[in-house]
Amino acid sequence: MQKTDTLYTAYVEVLKEELLPAMGCTEPIAIAYAAAAARRILNELPCEVCVTASGNIIKNVKSVFVPNTGGLRGIPAAAAAGIIAGHDELLLEVISKATEAEQAEIKAYMEHTPITVKLSDSPYIFDIDITVKSERHTANVRIVGHHTNIVHMEKDGEILLDTCADTPAESTDSGICDRSSFSVKTILEFVECAELCDIETPVKRQIDYNTRIAKEGLSGSWGANIGKVLLETYGDDVKIRARAMAAAGSDARMNGCSLPVVIVSGSGNQGMTASLPVVEYAKELNVGYEKMIRAVALSDLVTIHLKSGIGRLSAYCGAVSAGCGCGAGIAYLYGGGLKEIDHTIVNSIAIDSGMVCDGAKASCAAKIASAVDAGILGYHMYKNGQQFRAGDGLVTKGVEETIRNIGILAREGMRETDREILHIMCD
Repeated sequence: MQKTDTLYTAYVEVLKEELLPAMGCTEPIAIAYAAAAARRILNELPCEVCVTASGNIIKNVKSVFVPNTGGLRGIPAAAAAGIIAGHDELLLEVISKATEAEQAEIKAYMEHTPITVKLSDSPYIFDIDITVKSERHTANVRIVGHHTNIVHMEKDGEILLDTCADTPAESTDSGICDRSSFSVKTILEFVECAELCDIETPVKRQIDYNTRIAKEGLSGSWGANIGKVLLETYGDDVKIRARAMAAAGSDARMNGCSLPVVIVSGSGNQGMTASLPVVEYAKELNVGYEKMIRAVALSDLVTIHLKSGIGRLSAYCGAVSAGCGCGAGIAYLYGGGLKEIDHTIVNSIAIDSGMVCDGAKASCAAKIASAVDAGILGYHMYKNGQQFRAGDGLVTKGVEETIRNIGILAREGMRETDREILHIMCD
C-alpha cells in the first residue's frame, strides 16, 4: 500500500476521526453537549427542559454516573450538567471544566427545574432532541447518528441549522470516512507500511489517557472494582494484567471518574479495551515503542471495521468487537501475519458474540474482561492448532464473511432484543 493510495489516506483519517478524548460515558456526555449548545442558543437559563431520546440513548444513560456532578446519574443530570457547566466548544469534554460551585448548582437546578424525558419514535438509532425554554424564548438542538453530529438548531421557531434530511435513517455509521472498503487484509497492510508520524499522535494520546484512568481504577475504589478483583484473585500474569487494566479503566469511568479517555467507535469502553491489553502485551514482550504503536493502531482499526457493520449503538455489546481487535493486536505483537490475525478474530467472534448491551454501568468492566479474554484465547487457540470452522454457528468461510454475519446479527437480528432490554430496564 502506497501513501498516495486512497485507502491509506482513509485509514489515517479514520484514526484521527475516531480516537477522540471524552470525559465520562459518551451517551450522557452527548446529552450534556446538546444541552450546552441549546443553552448557548437560548442565551438564558432555561426554566423548562425536555429531552427526547431514542431507546439506545435512554438505555445507555439510565444507570451510569455523570462525571463532575457530585455523583448524579441519568438523563436529567446529564442535561442539567450541560446547561449549568457545559462548554459545547469542548465537544465530548463539554463538562470537563465544571467547578465545585457549579456541581452544587447542578443539583439545585435539578430540584427546581422540570426536566422531562421522553422516548423518541425517531427512525434513528442514535437520536437526542433537546428543547429548552425560558420565560421569553425557546431553543432546540438535535443530534443524530453520532455523539457530536448536530443536525438541527433553532431559536424561537427560526431554523439556524437543518441537515437531518441528509442522514439516512438506516445508516450504521455516520462517520466522515467511508469504511465500506475496509478489510482485515488492508488494515494489516496499512499498519505495516504506515509512516509512524501518520499514526503516532492519536494512538499515543490513546495509550497515555487510557493508561492513566486504568491506574486510577486500580488505585481507588470504583464500582465493583473488577480490575482489582482480577489481580487479587488470579495474580499478575500478563493475561490477567491485560484484562485487569481494561476493566479498571471502565471501573473508574462508569462510576464517575472525571479523567478523560480516548474513545473508539464512539465508546470509551471500546477505546480502553482496544488499547490497554495490547500495551500490556507490548511491555511483556519488550517489542519496543514503534511496534506497540502499530499494534494498537491495528487493534483500533479492526474494532472500527467490526463496528462499522453493527452501528454505534446496538443490543450487541461493543466490547466484543474491541476484544477481537485487541486479540488481533496481540497476535501481531507475537509476530503473527494475516493468517494468525484472521483466525484470532474469527475464534474471538465465536466465543463471545451474543453478549448483550444492557446500558452503561458498573458491570461493563466485567464484560470487558470477558471480551479481552476471548481475544487472548482466540489467538492461543490458533497457535495450538485449534480453531472454529465454517458452519460452527455464526462462523463461516473467511474472516470478512464472518464479520458480515455478526453485523447482520447485531444490526437486524437483535432489534427485538434491544426493545425488550429497554422495556425491562425502564419497568
